[in-house]
Amino acid sequence: MVTNTDQADELAAPLDLLLTSSALGIGRRMLPNNSWSRLALQLARRPGVVGERVSALGQELVQIARGRSDRVPAKADKRFADPAWQGNPLLKRSMQAYLAASDTAETLLADSHLDWKDDQWMHFVVDNLLEGLSPSNNPLLNPLGWKALIDTGGLSAVRGLRRFVSDMSSAPRVPAMVEPDAFTVGKNIATTSGSVVLRTEVFELIQYTPRTEQVRTLPLLMVPPVINKYYIMDIAPGRSMIEYFLTQGQQVFAISWRNPTAAQRDWGFDSYGQAIIDALDAVEKITGSERTHLQASCSGGILAAMTAAHLTEIGQDHRLAGLTLMVTVLDQSHAGFAAAAIDEEIAQMAIAMSARKGYLDGRALAEVFAWLRPTDLVWRYWVNDYLQGRAPAPFDVLFWNADTTRMAAALHRDMVMLGVHNSLTVPNSVRMLGTPVDLSRITVDSYVVAGLADHISPWQACYRSARLLGSKDLRFVLSTSGHIAALVNPPGNPKAAYRIGPADEADPGAWVNSIPQQSDSWWPDFALWLADRSGPRKDAPATLGAPDLPPLYPAPGTYVLAH
Repeated sequence: MVTNTDQADELAAPLDLLLTSSALGIGRRMLPNNSWSRLALQLARRPGVVGERVSALGQELVQIARGRSDRVPAKADKRFADPAWQGNPLLKRSMQAYLAASDTAETLLADSHLDWKDDQWMHFVVDNLLEGLSPSNNPLLNPLGWKALIDTGGLSAVRGLRRFVSDMSSAPRVPAMVEPDAFTVGKNIATTSGSVVLRTEVFELIQYTPRTEQVRTLPLLMVPPVINKYYIMDIAPGRSMIEYFLTQGQQVFAISWRNPTAAQRDWGFDSYGQAIIDALDAVEKITGSERTHLQASCSGGILAAMTAAHLTEIGQDHRLAGLTLMVTVLDQSHAGFAAAAIDEEIAQMAIAMSARKGYLDGRALAEVFAWLRPTDLVWRYWVNDYLQGRAPAPFDVLFWNADTTRMAAALHRDMVMLGVHNSLTVPNSVRMLGTPVDLSRITVDSYVVAGLADHISPWQACYRSARLLGSKDLRFVLSTSGHIAALVNPPGNPKAAYRIGPADEADPGAWVNSIPQQSDSWWPDFALWLADRSGPRKDAPATLGAPDLPPLYPAPGTYVLAH
């Protein structure tokens, strides 16, 4: 039995929120509005409940002051792991008072019985306020800061101040999660051997060197998100999705998007849809195959699904051997804070902001991502970088996360409006390359992956999205991981688990409670699924590219290096 699966939806924020908040600034979400007023009104109507909660808090604070409280942080709460929080009377009391007040605030919010939109908004506000007020963030209280100060003879304070000034001087204005020189793309990250075999204004197409003497006949084309660089799929040896599929005998190609500037402000849905088709053309020419597996993730999955619908509409869906969508939200209905926060006026303001620049700055998007998980992605590094004056530990996924890209203004507009109107749930309400998009007409076999702990693409929304497709053979996989760990999920991880089955239940909760959990990664299952639909084996090509599509540069190419 799975618990708290509904809560995951409430804590998630899909693409339209991310894109509007990135343009307007996350601080706008914290300002008082009508949701605040309705919260106050609802609590005013329940004076007895409020009085009871406040009285209970007062009584507990008295017990805390007397040293008689047995309140302790949750086992998973690492903020108060240092023994001083238990051994020092002042620190222990400040921690207990904070935990008691936080519980009261969260309980009062639940007692207010707001409608779901106001509840989503106020949860975001309250959660961020409570996280920020934690005594573990206070330089005068956190014992880790004092210990570092003593150990370094005061140098930790100097280093922390320097880091603070450096981080706050430019976007994303959050503590650095990784040093900018921790990794080098192409040397110790994104290292799988291959060559760029096509370079257009929009993308580079990378063909990877086979790892087996024979390969499957039908190739795999991977479409990355448009708001991050492609190499999350080739993050490091032993954890690279691309490397793994090569070892399974697949022919693997990947798109690497160009990092647009204001000069590319007019690139919208059609520009990227045509790019996917151009990549398909090249893959078919190089491999001699008439069919290709299309795999895409996050925002790239939205574009891939719309392109698949376009190919279906023009009678070319036979070119697709399969469609794989990973952590992709096509149905934005009731998808967490986004649906509560976004309306037409806010959307138009965000669109106008990016239109003036010609693009949405990826660093602003990184800031929004961070504040969606403030404990893990903001305050943890606040303590490490500033209070302790330490450099953050090198971590390749966080390096990738910080290696941001821009989004062309036209694509930003198209994506925001798609989310605001939830257009993909209504057949023919949005167009790709001049044809109406109807996802229910996509009948190619499909494989859809979601993450149970995903705070960007709620798994319930991914499940509903899978059911929009018309595929007769559709497999839905729910990894127990989050947004990125659901993808970077190599076999052999004892903590990994997943559920897998057809998306045949209308209710996501009913589905997850009816499907048994399996241990380890979903990658082997997907490799078998691909193999079953990739035709017979043939000798691996001796060289990459084709006579009129020769290798241009070694992987990872040149577009991925642009900042």
